[in-house]
Amino acid sequence: EHVEGDRVRVTAHISGLTPGAHGFHIHETGDCSAPDFTSAGGHFNPTAAQHGDPAGGEHHTGDLGNLEADAAGEAHLDTTVDFLSLEGEHTIVGKAVVVHADPDDLRSQPTGNAGGRVACGVIENSR
Repeated sequence: EHVEGDRVRVTAHISGLTPGAHGFHIHETGDCSAPDFTSAGGHFNPTAAQHGDPAGGEHHTGDLGNLEADAAGEAHLDTTVDFLSLEGEHTIVGKAVVVHADPDDLRSQPTGNAGGRVACGVIENSR
């Protein structure tokens, strides 16, 4: 992830998934130590928003929608968003990025009914 003006570019390349859609979110705690990744806490939501579709309408700061894994279980994302920050009060640095077992329906509260957590990583500043 890196800054492009006032926008943040998010890229992901994930393998080993089941084919199909998987919820993809930033979670509030940069801790992936629990076997089920619950140590990462809930969705990063510093503005107390409702869960939703990051492409439009109200959503958590950490809502990134879905990744689509192909038949080989590989998913790729390359998008630029204006609701993430790499510095300041609402920085995502030090938070966790989580891939869920199921698709995010982009409406159910509070998590989009995306199911269990199948992958987790801590967001770090590479500089």
